[in-house]
Amino acid sequence: MADAGAMRIDRFLWWARLAGTRSAAQAIAEKGTLRIDGRRIERSSATVRIGCVVAFPLYGKVRVVRVERLPARRGPPAEGRACYQDLTVTENVSQEAPYD
Repeated sequence: MADAGAMRIDRFLWWARLAGTRSAAQAIAEKGTLRIDGRRIERSSATVRIGCVVAFPLYGKVRVVRVERLPARRGPPAEGRACYQDLTVTENVSQEAPYD
């Protein structure tokens, strides 16, 4: 019996429009570079739940997202973006304290 609060990672990536096709989502998952909550994933059937942090390389950058809700379908892009919160750092952040 499938868990109602979980979804396959390849399906989530595809339905949330983080991958263009389901086969591209499967390739991302099976490459071994995707992580769910810090655990390395090598299979596209791994499950993702609300609150999971997913990190994976995409187009030369590391994408980090938190699952906010599981999509019910592959809808328009705005509906897909509502399923996750983007945690990717987009600018260089200095680790030093600012000067006074």
